[in-house]
Amino acid sequence: MFKTNKISVIGAGFVGSAVTFSLTESGMASDIVLVDINEDKAKGESMDISHGAAFVRSVDLRAGSYPDTKDSDLVIITAGAGQKEGETRLDLIEKNVKIFKEMIPEIVKYSPDAILLVVSNPVDVLSYVTWKLSGLSSNHVLGSGTVLDSSRLRHVLSERFDIDARNVHAHIMGEHGDSEFPMWSAASVGSMRLDYFAKEHGCALEEIKKEITKEVKNSAYQIIEKKGYTNYAVSLAVRRIAEAILRDEHSILSVSSYDENEGIYYSAPTVVGREGKHYTVVPEMNEEEKRKLEKTIQVIKEAVEKTGL
Repeated sequence: MFKTNKISVIGAGFVGSAVTFSLTESGMASDIVLVDINEDKAKGESMDISHGAAFVRSVDLRAGSYPDTKDSDLVIITAGAGQKEGETRLDLIEKNVKIFKEMIPEIVKYSPDAILLVVSNPVDVLSYVTWKLSGLSSNHVLGSGTVLDSSRLRHVLSERFDIDARNVHAHIMGEHGDSEFPMWSAASVGSMRLDYFAKEHGCALEEIKKEITKEVKNSAYQIIEKKGYTNYAVSLAVRRIAEAILRDEHSILSVSSYDENEGIYYSAPTVVGREGKHYTVVPEMNEEEKRKLEKTIQVIKEAVEKTGL
């Protein structure tokens, strides 16, 4: 088969397997390799997905080891300790940094020119760790960031106003975690500012902002409480980021990327393409949003310090 795009997914757990399925269904890659420390798990997942070959575009999907990931265009990292009920994403730092110290050098050894997309939590901290361990340009290391959180926000708003979520434009900024915040001042429905749209439809937006923010922020905890993990929506978010990268779309997505001034990774609207991060597109913030950004940056900085990198 003629190679068009090669994607490697590291980690065949709930998220990694869902990501692999979503990528297979998308048809964007000719070659997908699934790697996991549990080789049988990776083989079982790849076999299960491969048996749907008659219903998707042709793709060479297989389980493998790090040498099989050689010359990947994109490596998606989902491996690591998962978030359990009662844990925050920041609780996972020590366990996952240890895993990444073994994993990242192996990935870069075989695919030194790949874009690395970190999905494992805490994603902002582990994106920083990946960049430090990989020796790659910071533009070539991204985190899935708040792409999913922003989709959750758009979903909630779409239900409130009975509007297609694809026509709701809003971003969550900062940490993918408890200190994240919506950019309300830049949110819109179609070409109309959200506050004007809400007023036109008789909704007191100011009264429901805190309620909506809490709903979006706690949604992952609620899902974990009910089913033990999250995997479907994040796989769609990762698929969207992968599309933007491999198709060089220059799409604006709230990925986690490196801020040279702050020395950390956090999420902001970012132009994403074949070279990873091109630049951020952050609208002018009001004073409250500026304070929240300062707070979330400080939270991430304190977490990064715990890694010792």
